[in-house]
Amino acid sequence: MTITFNDFVSQLFSNYPLLVISILTMGVILVNGWTDAPNAIATCVSTRSIKPKSAIVMAAIFNFFGVLVMTLINSTVAQTIYNMVDFRGNTHDSLVALSAAMFAIVLWATLAWAFGIPTSESHALIAGISGAAIALQGGISGINLNEWLKVLYGLLMSTVLGFGLGFIVVRFVELLFRSSDRRKTRPFFSSAQVLAAAAMAFMHGAQDGQKFMGVFMLGIFLAKGQYTSANFTIPFWLMILCSLVMALGTSIGGYRIIKTVGMGMVKLEAYQGFSADLAGAISLFIASIFGIPVSTTHTKTTAIMGVGAAKRISSVNWSIVKEMALAWILTFPGCGIVGYLMALIFMNIF
Repeated sequence: MTITFNDFVSQLFSNYPLLVISILTMGVILVNGWTDAPNAIATCVSTRSIKPKSAIVMAAIFNFFGVLVMTLINSTVAQTIYNMVDFRGNTHDSLVALSAAMFAIVLWATLAWAFGIPTSESHALIAGISGAAIALQGGISGINLNEWLKVLYGLLMSTVLGFGLGFIVVRFVELLFRSSDRRKTRPFFSSAQVLAAAAMAFMHGAQDGQKFMGVFMLGIFLAKGQYTSANFTIPFWLMILCSLVMALGTSIGGYRIIKTVGMGMVKLEAYQGFSADLAGAISLFIASIFGIPVSTTHTKTTAIMGVGAAKRISSVNWSIVKEMALAWILTFPGCGIVGYLMALIFMNIF
């Protein structure tokens, strides 16, 4: 099941629910550009390996290719998000509940961005639609626990892989270049870090792009009065749209997150930034191959922590780490509750 671009455009202004859910979903993708996409380029900007504007353009390009290539190879992440919650029943109420979830996610992520906290948009998405589905179905029957287990696996995987690979990669790099003059190696690692950041942006598109397209497809089907849990095909035009909106979000508000992640948490040199980006990209690639939805924010920041800890534990600004960890912990119950309440309010109003 899919939808062509011509069909989408022709129905967009004649089908009011489709217009509303499309705007709200693109709003969520835009906010993802604010809060998640900047993590891919945070370290290469903070080490001055690339200028912010150039980094944003690079992130936009590789986000798109990540969405395209990984979706063609393995769209399991999108399928997992699509089937994670139960929006079956009255399609009107289902669409209203899904719209409420999108509104709740935008609200939650915007508040986090305002405080410069890189909260996970992936976690917010999962929590928001789960809370709305519980409100819609009147209980936990709105949750597909088998699919939700993949989220928990992803949470553990992103923490262990991100931190562990960050620690291992930077130690390996230091061992490999132990006899080299660090000042002379900087040009090499500056260039290498740009490539590693491009890989991070690619994997961000592969992971987060699929999540949002899965929800977008669910909204499209509900707006057309349809519901199906069968496999669907993500159209090429939706990949382009998702990438462009995400890039716009990064260009609007990404620098605040770049400052927190790339400059505030750990002071990195070029070779350390390269190690963090490479470790994060490898972690996301492994998760994507197995179809496990993970947070790119969580993965990248834990990789940076691992790199910092390899130098010495005190080199990590743990006060910022605590703030981010608290945001991660609060996102699931917090955004879930907001999604639940918004769904109840929306269903009573509309």
